[in-house]
Amino acid sequence: MTEHTPSPRQSLISRRDMMLRSGASLAAIAAAGLFNFEDARADAARPKLIIGSGTHRYECIHDWLVPPEGLLWGDTQGVAQDSKGNIYVTHTVAKESKIGDAIVVFDRRGKFLKSWGSRFRRGGHGIEIRREGRQEFAYHCDTAHRQVVKTDLEGNVVWEKGVPQEPGVYKGGGAFVPTNIAFAPNGDFYVADGYGSNWIHHYNARGDWIRTWGGTGTEDGKFHCCHGIWIDGRGSEPLIVVTDRESKRIQWFDLDGKFVKLVTEGIRRPCYFDTRGDLMVVSDLNAVVQLLDRDNKIVANLGDGAGLPDLRGHARSEFVPGKFIHPHGGKFLKNGDILIAEWMPDGRITLLRRV
Repeated sequence: MTEHTPSPRQSLISRRDMMLRSGASLAAIAAAGLFNFEDARADAARPKLIIGSGTHRYECIHDWLVPPEGLLWGDTQGVAQDSKGNIYVTHTVAKESKIGDAIVVFDRRGKFLKSWGSRFRRGGHGIEIRREGRQEFAYHCDTAHRQVVKTDLEGNVVWEKGVPQEPGVYKGGGAFVPTNIAFAPNGDFYVADGYGSNWIHHYNARGDWIRTWGGTGTEDGKFHCCHGIWIDGRGSEPLIVVTDRESKRIQWFDLDGKFVKLVTEGIRRPCYFDTRGDLMVVSDLNAVVQLLDRDNKIVANLGDGAGLPDLRGHARSEFVPGKFIHPHGGKFLKNGDILIAEWMPDGRITLLRRV
């Protein structure tokens, strides 16, 4: 784990937060030079950028999370949140970054806490956090080193897995490039080989292989880029939901991998999911964040940038406020807000704050 010297702004924020926790008044904080009433009034008066409609309206805050000095975003890929509300962002790390940490951690208000995971540089991709007993662990899909890695929340490795030998599907030289991981209610987990050979690998909670299914194809149960995987608990029974990105569809399976259903209407290039209540959020690489209802009908296209020029790699000054470019990872935060990571060479993390 890399320790960082706080910037002057971070130091001011820390001192201000300490005074707030101690019960100091705003007047006392202002007298200490840690709070500016005029700046606060200006922030409150600044027009908010609202996207969506009806009951699905969000304030759009681009670049809500920013890495510390010396650490430069690469492609921002995945987001996760632990039980304390801390937010974990995975990224590939820019070539010119002085610090090589691929996992960057912020508190629930967006304040930088720490970074670690230089071993995932170039390959930081899918991440999930799971409580096991009294401890929480992070599960990483490293696309550069073609591994699934389990660590604690300080980055200490518990185990790592490379190409699964048990199913025998890689004997002909097929690639294994894991992209995301999902957990069943009993602790079993599923690894999507989204950038490799389109297999789904099922393991028990101890990490023992159970079965493999899927593979490349256009038939039901086959994939062209099974990039994202999640457990959909909105129905009477939990189902595995998988993005079939380049076939422009979403597929559902039972926990043994048996095909159940699929959806294609309105789906573009889905990357990843999360669920909250009856809603599913879908990060779609084709410039949109979609909300699906319990019946998997699209009820909102948020920040739809389809039809605009592809601005990947362009300067921020060319971006269109309120419009996405390449949503890649997404998560409902514990308070119901949505956090989106975009596939951008200099990264972009957008907060969609519920209105």
